[in-house]
Amino acid sequence: MGENFGYIRVSTAQQNLDRQLEALKPYVDDFDNRLFQDKASGKDMEREGFQHMLKAMRSGDTLYIKSIDRLGRNKQQIKEYLEYFKNKDIRVKIIDIPTTMQDRPKEETWVIEMINNIIIEVYTSIAEQERETLLQRQSEGIASAKAKGKHLGRPIMQLPNDWAKYYKQWKAGKIKTVDFMDIVDMKKATFYKKLKEYEKSLGKVK
Repeated sequence: MGENFGYIRVSTAQQNLDRQLEALKPYVDDFDNRLFQDKASGKDMEREGFQHMLKAMRSGDTLYIKSIDRLGRNKQQIKEYLEYFKNKDIRVKIIDIPTTMQDRPKEETWVIEMINNIIIEVYTSIAEQERETLLQRQSEGIASAKAKGKHLGRPIMQLPNDWAKYYKQWKAGKIKTVDFMDIVDMKKATFYKKLKEYEKSLGKVK
């Protein structure tokens, strides 16, 4: 009899794995050795946790996942992994797809497999479409924000109120660079970055 393994994944380090973890608790009794996790994009074929899991699993084992899109980012990738597990005689049980969780007599296996293939095809297509829609909306949102002149990304660091005055003194050679940095309380890297941005903005005004 094989072992039960679990795999959980989120796309970024800021996301939480707890929901998937709770869903797998009833099925995987040895989290320390047989639960693998990643905080990485599904497009990453070399996800560390996933690769370690592939090496640990053997024929006859069962893999539990919360949803089909935890395996990969697109339908083709997911199908390739499912085919890999099938060839290795590793059963994949997907909690969000109840028919995959059923244990049926051996003579009924082909019927369940056929049903699961149809359902998985639908689920992977929906997951892929949802992702494409999300990316499109993000792209449209970014384009719209740029068109309105909104700043995207990290907040712009504001310059000190007296920056322009000290900049003129520095350009005139009245104060040294180290004195200028000390007055505006900036480290060297930040100072030169802001200096470049400021001089670039002056160039646009001219």
